Amino acid sequence: MKNAIDILEDRGFIDNKTHEQELRDCIDGEPVTCYVGFDPTADSLHIGHLVPIMSLAHMQRCGHRPIALVGGGTGLVGDPSGKTEMRQILTNETVENNVKALKGQLGRFIDFSDDQALLMNNADWLTRLEYIPFLRDVGRHFSVNRMLKAESYRMRLDSDEGLNFIEFNYMLLQAYDFLALYDRTGCLLQMGGSDQWGNILAGIELVRKMRQKQAFGITFQLITTAGGAKMGKTAAGAVWLDANRTSPYEYYQYWVNTDDKDTARFLALYTFLPMDEIRAVKGLNGADLNAAKAILAFEATAMVHGQEEALKAFQAAASMFGARRVPEDLLSSSIIPRGGADTAADVVPQTVVSCNEIADGIPLFKMLHRVGLTTSSGAARRLITQGGAYVNGDRVQSIEYMLKGADAKGGEILLRSGKKKFHKVIVEKG
Repeated sequence: MKNAIDILEDRGFIDNKTHEQELRDCIDGEPVTCYVGFDPTADSLHIGHLVPIMSLAHMQRCGHRPIALVGGGTGLVGDPSGKTEMRQILTNETVENNVKALKGQLGRFIDFSDDQALLMNNADWLTRLEYIPFLRDVGRHFSVNRMLKAESYRMRLDSDEGLNFIEFNYMLLQAYDFLALYDRTGCLLQMGGSDQWGNILAGIELVRKMRQKQAFGITFQLITTAGGAKMGKTAAGAVWLDANRTSPYEYYQYWVNTDDKDTARFLALYTFLPMDEIRAVKGLNGADLNAAKAILAFEATAMVHGQEEALKAFQAAASMFGARRVPEDLLSSSIIPRGGADTAADVVPQTVVSCNEIADGIPLFKMLHRVGLTTSSGAARRLITQGGAYVNGDRVQSIEYMLKGADAKGGEILLRSGKKKFHKVIVEKG
């Protein structure tokens, strides 16, 4: 039987790990408590957080106890890792509100009932630290020379802005988190992105020096698309897990538009479907590969927004682009409907305008920006002149085009940007 490390490696999560044989022996010996930290810099997580979230979920499925550590304390300082400029310092109130929002989202992936997993906030101990005792007890274990060699610090030191002293303390605080979690829960494993390698090593070293206990670390690969883009980044911004920021339909569309080369890799990372079924996807093309993308989108959306919303998004996509036949033997563990999809076009994003507002006409480029099909009016003008704007399926190439009541078919105007981004304008009767 594969252990948790084998599963994470097989599915493409792991970039690096410490003390490999000792770690495997520890994992095989008994249930282990592990943790990942999440900075509360926004009131929602996004797709870029999914790899560490899924790693915790896999650990729990293998019988281990995950801790999702929300950085209510470190969020007041800011992590310099991966940044060439100082992060905005958040207020206590903002951090507290963001922490509450993140708790609900993490609960969709991890079962926190009966202490099977723990949700903790490092503000509970970091905000109570006294500076002089902290320097004497913890700070003395850190070499400034070694800290300055860490990639996160070197990056900032080489930048125009430099490294702020408050950020210089971040490594000590994250290392102290590991010590605090070891003391409170017996946690022996910290996991995080590859940019956290230096911080994780610092925590392992602190636990060893202060508690004479061997702790471990795992880092995850930075996930980019086949085109080299950072995972979860689009022209419109980040793809969020909060339905108010990114609707379930838009979330589904992000996944269904996955590059052919990424389909099997993303199925391994972002679903729990068995690897023997996922490996079979690598040889697919054409309609079968598109069906695999639909399964990826359905499974990913169901995990975040629930099966009902995933089904609505699946049906809405069918109403727009035609139903995709999903073969019975393709990724057979998926819960996606295998028959025809009933249409649910009302799930497509919509904007309501009054008939009075549209009577005199609304410039198409303004409406494209207003409904979010472009990021600016200038981008909308470029979309139109480049032939990527459609009204009710007809291409429009004049930036002077005015949307009027006559464009409404059955009280609706269907706008389209490119091949796959739709928005309905509902004309409300006066």
